[in-house]
Amino acid sequence: MNLYFWIPVAILLILLIAAFYKKYKLLKNMEQTPNSTHLLELTDATFKKTIQKGVTLVDFWAPWCMPCKIQGPIVNEVAELMHDKATITKLNIDLHKRTASELGIRSIPTIIIFKDGKPLTKLVGAKTKNILTKALNDALKG
Repeated sequence: MNLYFWIPVAILLILLIAAFYKKYKLLKNMEQTPNSTHLLELTDATFKKTIQKGVTLVDFWAPWCMPCKIQGPIVNEVAELMHDKATITKLNIDLHKRTASELGIRSIPTIIIFKDGKPLTKLVGAKTKNILTKALNDALKG
């Protein structure tokens, strides 16, 4: 094999390593993203009371979940945008297993939008800000 074969291979390898490093840094920094001041942290004890009145978005997550680390900053943005219309919350399923079990949460991240205590919309997997705000606006209208 000649030099003309190894040069493109080396370039591709360098680009691949750079791409993985960039993604690693992005995910590592997401862990340090502070929660919005408009975002409530729920527990098993506070869950039922919080969802009883009005429209409430609940993000079911866990600290070890990579898609949850991507979803977290998006939920923060939604909390900043929609806090005057709906209650935006998070529930750590590792710490508060009872609520997650009662609702049949099998995959995370899972977002459920409640209206007056009743689940309206269930979204599984990481979702964009547009999808979440549309789902909240639909719940507020209906």
